[in-house]
Amino acid sequence: MDDRAVEAPLLRTMWPVFTAELAAALAAEGEDRLTDQVDRLRVVEVCGCGDDFCQSFYTAAKPAGTYGVGHRNVCLDAPWPGYLILDVVHDEIMYVEVLYRPPLC
Repeated sequence: MDDRAVEAPLLRTMWPVFTAELAAALAAEGEDRLTDQVDRLRVVEVCGCGDDFCQSFYTAAKPAGTYGVGHRNVCLDAPWPGYLILDVVHDEIMYVEVLYRPPLC
C-alpha cells in the first residue's frame, strides 16, 4: 500500500451512514470477505469525472491501466435508488462506484 493510501481518511469517518449501508449490502449478497473489509476502507481518491450523478471513489491507489487478472465487479442491491458497483481485485475492494444516489453521509 502506498503512503497516500495509508494516510487517506477512513470511509467510516467520512461517510458513516454509507459505510453501514455498504456493509449491509455486501452481507446480503453473502460477500463475507468483502464485508469484513468495509470498516477499514480508506477514501484514497474521489473519481473526479465531474458528472453530477457520480460519487465514486478509490479505496486503493488508482491503477495505471486496467485491473487485469483477478478483477471482478460486484453489483450490489443498494438500499437507495441508484447503482453500487465494486471493483474487486483478488478479493480486495479497490474502487466503489456510487451512481445516481442522494449525497453520501
